[in-house]
Amino acid sequence: MREFDPHFAHTVFFWFKNPDNQEDRAAFEKSLQKFLDNSAYAKTSFIGRPPKASRDVVDGSFTYSLIVTFESAEAQQKYQDEAPHKVFIEESSHLWAKVIVYDSMGVQ
Repeated sequence: MREFDPHFAHTVFFWFKNPDNQEDRAAFEKSLQKFLDNSAYAKTSFIGRPPKASRDVVDGSFTYSLIVTFESAEAQQKYQDEAPHKVFIEESSHLWAKVIVYDSMGVQ
């Protein structure tokens, strides 16, 4: 397992058009993993689903989350432009109704 890189974190939340469709979920997971396995820039990654919310401040409305770390903002931009990322979007964008991205740079 690669160590979490604290320089730049790219957090993405996906809301599916049909969140209960297991075929859509399987296709998304396969395409996303293929993309991450072939990215030249992603240092670490986490693919998640929302747990049952235990507190009012927890937003569990999304279908999937993705956290990817990078050594720099420049590496993250190259990731946006690389072929595996573009293929993932082409293969999977029809599945989601909404995507929100939060990018963060480390404070130290």
